[in-house]
Amino acid sequence: MAMFKRAKDIKVGVIGYGGAFNMGRKHLAEMKAAGMSPAAVCELDPERLKVATEDYPGIKTYSTVASMLKQSDLDLITIITPHNTHAKLALQCLKAGKSVCCEKPLAITTAECDAMIAEAKKQKVVLTTYHNRHWDGCILEAVDRIKRKKAIGKVYKVTAHMGGHNRPRDWWRTSKTISGGVTYDWGVHLLEYSLQILDGGISEVSGFSHSGFWKTPWKDDTIEDEGSLIARFDDGAWLSLTITSIDTRTRPYIIEFTGTKGTYLMGMNDFTIITNEDGVESTIKGANREGQQEKFYKNLAQHMVKDADLVITGEWSRRPIHILDLGNKSAQSGKTMKAKYK
Repeated sequence: MAMFKRAKDIKVGVIGYGGAFNMGRKHLAEMKAAGMSPAAVCELDPERLKVATEDYPGIKTYSTVASMLKQSDLDLITIITPHNTHAKLALQCLKAGKSVCCEKPLAITTAECDAMIAEAKKQKVVLTTYHNRHWDGCILEAVDRIKRKKAIGKVYKVTAHMGGHNRPRDWWRTSKTISGGVTYDWGVHLLEYSLQILDGGISEVSGFSHSGFWKTPWKDDTIEDEGSLIARFDDGAWLSLTITSIDTRTRPYIIEFTGTKGTYLMGMNDFTIITNEDGVESTIKGANREGQQEKFYKNLAQHMVKDADLVITGEWSRRPIHILDLGNKSAQSGKTMKAKYK
């Protein structure tokens, strides 16, 4: 979707400049590094707007999305707000003819993703999700060794796990209504990693959860203590995901890929490959390569200027959300949910 002659012609802005992790500053810095031009910030907190003007002298600031859309001439807007606001804000921006990048997750439900994708197509603008971890060193290493070098044969099972025994923090991510649930934070990352390895279409999802152990100010709206799901794929493979705050057993690796010829244990910093050939077991250990997260905005800029293939499309972003959404529905109903999208 080439729309610009040069990356610097793409005027960019962010919705959300909160203090947590300084993500507003991070996004603008990465967009600028990709050649685009930071032009506006929208933020409810006037103190954070002051910080934005200190970080980017001369940048335009707005206290409402409506005023930013009306008074600025932005081309691309990145949304850095709580999960349950992504769809509403994205649709507001898309309907104004702006390309949109949402912080992950893209949305909470499949229906929200569908509405966003449909509006982007209608307006002929870009919709993407900030899956910068698509280029983490751990998954780059895994894709090279599993997909290209066939180090463990055909992958038929993926086991992803993250968490420990820790009380959730008193912030918005601990609200199920706002965040979507315990699986929607790191869970979306682990699913996005896994879907780079698994080739089959999604068939069905079964979800499970435990709630009520941890007490927080969110009371009954507190996220689950633990959320798990099992996704079945059309080619016979299956994936299990667990995100927990009550499991006392820590794991040294975040994802275990099991193939017909061996197992690949993926850690954030290192990996282990265990294979067995003719009854002889061998083990290879190594450090992951350097990550290339900067490629996210570079790819987006190249897409908008040179019509390069967009890596993180709206449809790609919908796949992990569909699994999470079905997992939530299954855990609540006690029934396996059939997938709508492959």
